[in-house]
Amino acid sequence: MTIRAFEAADEAAVIALWQACGLTRPWNDPRKDIARKRTQQPEMFLIAELEGEVVGSAMLGYDGHRGWVNYLAVSPARRGRGLARALMASGEALLAAAGCPKLNLQIRSSNAGVIAFYQHLGYGQDDVVSMGKRLIADE
Repeated sequence: MTIRAFEAADEAAVIALWQACGLTRPWNDPRKDIARKRTQQPEMFLIAELEGEVVGSAMLGYDGHRGWVNYLAVSPARRGRGLARALMASGEALLAAAGCPKLNLQIRSSNAGVIAFYQHLGYGQDDVVSMGKRLIADE
């Protein structure tokens, strides 16, 4: 497996991956999310490639205070082989090299399997309330 930065030619495969993993939502246009990421720290948009196929992704960022990870995805057919763990290790290394002291992420509370995955990697639940406000509608 190769972990590398996203390239424009990956877009369709990445969107298909996100859809297969149930990550897309009607209020988040994946094409717009990709276009936005490509303008901010594009080197932190990671792709896992295996035998010429996009099998994983992780979209990371660092704002000078905290790092974030979004769209961690591994093809359902390729799960259980350490690909997500490798993507996270690569992302953590990029963020640490940028001086990032802490990485945050959000998980839907109903997604017990993903919560267990991150706990296995050493992540813990912070005593916070996650809030959001949409500034640009992707309709």
